[in-house]
Amino acid sequence: MNKLRATIGLSFIMAIGFSCIFFSSCRKKTRDGMIIFTRFPKKVQNINYVTGDSLRYIPQAQIVALDPDKPESSLKVLTSDYYSARAPQISYDGKYLLFAAQQKQNDPWQIWEMDLNNLKSRQVTSSKENCTDPAYLPLGRLVFSKFSANDTLKAGHSLYTCNMDGSNMKRITFNPHTYFASNVLSDGRVLTIGSQVFPEQGSPMYMVLRPDGTKSELFYKGAEGSNLSGPGLETNNGKIVFIESDKSNPGEGNLISINYNRPLHSRVNLSSEVKGDFHSVFPQQSGRLLVSYRKSESDRYALYEFDPEKKALGRVIYSNNDYDVLEVVLTGKHERPKKLPSEVDMGVKTGLLMCQDINVLEMKHVGITSSIPKSSRIEIVGIDSTLGSVEVSEDGSFYLKVMADKPFKIQTVDKAGHVSHGPCGWIWLRPNERRGCVGCHEDPEMVPGNRVPLAVKTSPVIIPMHINKVVEKKVSLE
Repeated sequence: MNKLRATIGLSFIMAIGFSCIFFSSCRKKTRDGMIIFTRFPKKVQNINYVTGDSLRYIPQAQIVALDPDKPESSLKVLTSDYYSARAPQISYDGKYLLFAAQQKQNDPWQIWEMDLNNLKSRQVTSSKENCTDPAYLPLGRLVFSKFSANDTLKAGHSLYTCNMDGSNMKRITFNPHTYFASNVLSDGRVLTIGSQVFPEQGSPMYMVLRPDGTKSELFYKGAEGSNLSGPGLETNNGKIVFIESDKSNPGEGNLISINYNRPLHSRVNLSSEVKGDFHSVFPQQSGRLLVSYRKSESDRYALYEFDPEKKALGRVIYSNNDYDVLEVVLTGKHERPKKLPSEVDMGVKTGLLMCQDINVLEMKHVGITSSIPKSSRIEIVGIDSTLGSVEVSEDGSFYLKVMADKPFKIQTVDKAGHVSHGPCGWIWLRPNERRGCVGCHEDPEMVPGNRVPLAVKTSPVIIPMHINKVVEKKVSLE
């Protein structure tokens, strides 16, 4: 009898043990190696690439998960409690899902985070304005787009950062642009799509900046009239992949690759031999890509594998005649980006800008600068007025102290008083930021010459020029 009891007890303990192992492996399976994507019941059409609103605010979208080895039987809707949800992002430890969602139809969009073990969600942001397109930053912060209602800088959706509980929210972009589809590069910088909205609408381009808003600059811009529709993502071989459509076929997305080290001069159309339309892409560790693709406008976007070496589509992973697949990510651990140090000091009211030579232009590379007169002055233009005119040094350099977090443009003027080169794109400096450039409208990949500009040997000119003195924070040397 005692022997029978011992046998039954041992069997019971073994059964519990096997059950624990089974459920533990199931939980791990739902977290690692699963594909998570956004699906949309209506047909995707009439996309506004400039504002990004038709990509940003998608009604009745769902975030779903599936096992790529059993795509039909394993499909699970993760956001059934929300009117609409999109923009999934996986945490660096692979345990959490960040996304944007409307809980009810008329609610503002907010940022949420889901625990992939128990599928429970919590709200991160609680703003009256729409918050979308989140991405994880290293060490407990995130970056996202937030609509700026009645913004004095005439911006659309600006970039903000905050802690994972929504606290310590900070704005990091200060120009009249709208931003969406952000991603964080392994070097710690934020890669985002930015489009000018004032004084006129501009074409979308990839901009890169530090998480504190400093060092904002152009990363990639396509041909005139081209459009970008999603985040640029890094592969494991030094490439950035994304979706771009050209002017001749504005509704047809191409799968594009550029080199991280030379983004402006390394564009390759990976899908040039594939007829059809790509909507989104996500790199896998294997080197293959997950893509959202449709052969024609009458078809639905489906989830495929893509071989970038062969430039060819692979197997179909998920296809459903009732839904378009719009965005895709892969669960599991991945490398955390570098945490960049910040030079921003909110006790300082200004930033410093130095230019080595305003007469260094990109056009020198094609040998047509001889007909362009040399410039001797710069004009600094703000949102509503001119902020000042400054004579440059003999070597063409200038050195400015600019009020922080205020957008401005610079244009060059020749000795006759004519504008020799129109204004550059909008610039801003964060408090205590120091920036330098080679010239005006130079190739952004140019490096400065090995010399000290004459302008930095004197005090910087304060901009706006009507300000004679700026009382900065006192720094103790004790």
